[in-house]
Amino acid sequence: MGIRIKQYCLSAWNFIDPLYFQFTRLQYIKKTCGDNSIFRVRLTKYKGRNIVLSDGTTITKNDVLVKIHLHNAKLLQQMYKCDNEIRRALLIYKGVKESLPSLVNYMQSQEKADQIKGLIGITMLYKGCKKLGFEAHPIASPIYKNFKKVSLLPIYFLSSSRGIKKEIPSPMYLFMSKDALTSRYRSE
Repeated sequence: MGIRIKQYCLSAWNFIDPLYFQFTRLQYIKKTCGDNSIFRVRLTKYKGRNIVLSDGTTITKNDVLVKIHLHNAKLLQQMYKCDNEIRRALLIYKGVKESLPSLVNYMQSQEKADQIKGLIGITMLYKGCKKLGFEAHPIASPIYKNFKKVSLLPIYFLSSSRGIKKEIPSPMYLFMSKDALTSRYRSE
């Protein structure tokens, strides 16, 4: 994608993002330093197939999870300044790692804290997620998987410095149990 086209797309995204935020019932999460984290979240009930995580936590239909969304407009603005894929990947990795302790605080402050089983997200950019404690699982429903693939394509193309690639990765669920999150990222 040309630089000018990316600039126009980013401008449009920044215009649309506040509307998207309003209609999705997302909330900003503050880091301990007071800045907004890279995440915007909401509580959700899981609707997919049963998943057993590596720590033995079973995620079943209607379990309460914290759905995480990367703040893509903010992230894309920061990534626009990076000139290669490695720097872009490190920027995302660092932003997620610094924001995970704030999710522990968010979960513990919820009225339904004892019902929350963990985190869920959907992404096409899941390389390195294991190092952060996430587990990637395929989306079983082909219809939902294709819907998410189409809806995530603009983010994927805007985040890539190399332009359009021949093979576009399939979106995956990312899970982390509440126990794994709190044992790994609890702020002291």
